[in-house]
Amino acid sequence: MGGLRAGRGVLRRKPIEAVEEGGSRERLARTLGLWQLTAIGVGGIIGAGIFSLAGTVANGTAGPAVLVSFLIAGVASAAAAFSYAEFAGIVPRAGSAYTYGYVVLGELGGWFIGWDLLLEYTAIVAVVAIGISGYLNFLLGEAHAQLPAWMLGAPGTGHGHRVDFFAALLCLLIAWLLNLGVKNAARFETAVVGLKVLVVLVVIGVGFFHIDSANYSPFFPFGVGGAFTGAATVFFAVFGYDAMSTAAEESKDAQRHMPKAILYSLAVSMVLYVLACLVLTGMQNYRHIDKASGFSTAFKSVGLSRIADVIAVGAIIGILTVMFTFMLGVTRVWFAMSRDGLLPKWFAKTHPTRHVPSRVTWIVGAASAVIAGFLPIGEAAELTNIGILLAFAVVCTAVIVLRYRQPELPRSFRCPGVPVVPGIGVAASIWLITYLDRVTWARFAVWFVIGLVVYFCYSYRHAELARAQDG
Repeated sequence: MGGLRAGRGVLRRKPIEAVEEGGSRERLARTLGLWQLTAIGVGGIIGAGIFSLAGTVANGTAGPAVLVSFLIAGVASAAAAFSYAEFAGIVPRAGSAYTYGYVVLGELGGWFIGWDLLLEYTAIVAVVAIGISGYLNFLLGEAHAQLPAWMLGAPGTGHGHRVDFFAALLCLLIAWLLNLGVKNAARFETAVVGLKVLVVLVVIGVGFFHIDSANYSPFFPFGVGGAFTGAATVFFAVFGYDAMSTAAEESKDAQRHMPKAILYSLAVSMVLYVLACLVLTGMQNYRHIDKASGFSTAFKSVGLSRIADVIAVGAIIGILTVMFTFMLGVTRVWFAMSRDGLLPKWFAKTHPTRHVPSRVTWIVGAASAVIAGFLPIGEAAELTNIGILLAFAVVCTAVIVLRYRQPELPRSFRCPGVPVVPGIGVAASIWLITYLDRVTWARFAVWFVIGLVVYFCYSYRHAELARAQDG
């Protein structure tokens, strides 16, 4: 038990050797290889950012400077990606930022990162589902089909709208897919990611020949501040590797493959984001870009209706992969927290043959369906960013702390330029947080207080470390 006595109270830390050994009979099956992990990462990054949020931010926040918004977010994300890659090679277990925080900063710090991610990831699943719904409605319009008005959007998004039916249904569909087992689900994810990248390349290749440079002027119609506000909004679209890293325990060789998958997925995705933003804002004036189905309407505006339909279908299929990645992420964080005793162990129970946390998967599916069905995309997106930015700041800080606390620890990947590079990640994350509005802070504060109550009423006494120390 001596190894577990790393600290007492809210600052007790989970030793790395204890994380590696586990300590619970509930385990996840190791079935994922390097390219499946990379596909999950790309699947989580490329999707809503291109097909939904790029148009939303260009239209009302940044204009053509949405490109700058993605670059700013990408710099912050890259600094954090190096930090995640180092930790992924050290701690190849489920939980990602939650587990890293628990190991380095202590139980309360780890708890709040995990608690934040439960809300943020679930909200992201909902945001992406709403984005797909916009493209489905576009296709219905093209086919001259019509659904009842109450099914076409959340309250407040249109006359008579009561629920976003497609968005809610898609959340439940992804939950069902994940419950089939991670191996089968990952095969589906890899195939669909390939199709999605192909669609993005078609968008870039064809759209390039229909760019009107006049649409880039003015480049900063909302000022430079609009570009930074846009960066805070689109940030969740450039960190899908974070959710992917929660699947470390399901990787065949996490210490070697996970760092590579994190960096590969971010590099591929950022190149595609930059090129796609250039095409979108070059094809159509930012004032006329449709917030729900930006690329489809942009191609239709230049007489390419058939390609617009193909893009809509590709967007629907492709954005599904984002939902897959983040629902995978939230269920693995929940599973890890429950296995550690910070939440009831009932949630950590895995399926006897598929070895997936079925209970939490269905709960997350239902919760995201409610958010997607009844909140407009703007309000749902505001739920996602502050906790993720804080998680990035914590992981970057933790890399610096662990490098000085345990420099001899074997690392399959080392974050370059410590402490400068992770320091950039911390500074950029905190800077972007300041651009989030008061409503976002208020919602985060409410969730924070709820987390405090849960931790001190339940988690503090039931944690595995607490039981080990009492023993």
